[in-house]
Amino acid sequence: MSDLDSVSRRDLLALAAAFLPSSLTQGTGQGDSGIGRLPRPGMAGMSRERITDYENDPLIIGIEERLRCTCGCNLDVYTCRTTDFTCQTSPAMHREVVGLVEQGLSSQEVLDEFVARHGELVLMAPRKEGFNILGYVLPGTAISAVGIAMLWILARRTRYGNPIVADGARETDGLNMSSGDAERLKAELADLDN
Repeated sequence: MSDLDSVSRRDLLALAAAFLPSSLTQGTGQGDSGIGRLPRPGMAGMSRERITDYENDPLIIGIEERLRCTCGCNLDVYTCRTTDFTCQTSPAMHREVVGLVEQGLSSQEVLDEFVARHGELVLMAPRKEGFNILGYVLPGTAISAVGIAMLWILARRTRYGNPIVADGARETDGLNMSSGDAERLKAELADLDN
């Protein structure tokens, strides 16, 4: 039996506690134990600014959902700042939105301000004006045209196809078959049925 097998769990925990940094095990000198405090807050990720009433304001969220985060994630600002805690761009854009709203700008004026600063690519969807209308109209028109063309093709094929006879066999008149070939075909089919 090796030495590791004879070490108990209690011994391992005591050994681990001996190696903990003294800043985690000692109090702050003001009577509390320091439990729940991080010795270096930078270890836990980026520090966040104070939480304001604007964090969950529907007006701010509505504006941020229409703006694309410029960090390259292709998410809207609200989704990026609430899910990707490593992004530094979306919190900065959030502060810009809050600052513009606090100046008394409407949601459309805030969006116009962002378009003026960052270009139209900052919007999640292009504006419905000018050449952009083509992007809204063309896909629906193309899908409708393809659907109509497919219906027209199917209608032509069923209209001009060979009609089905009552017994389930197709007529042979439209096949440009000689009467001898037709008789031979009927005989072959009769042999297959037997």
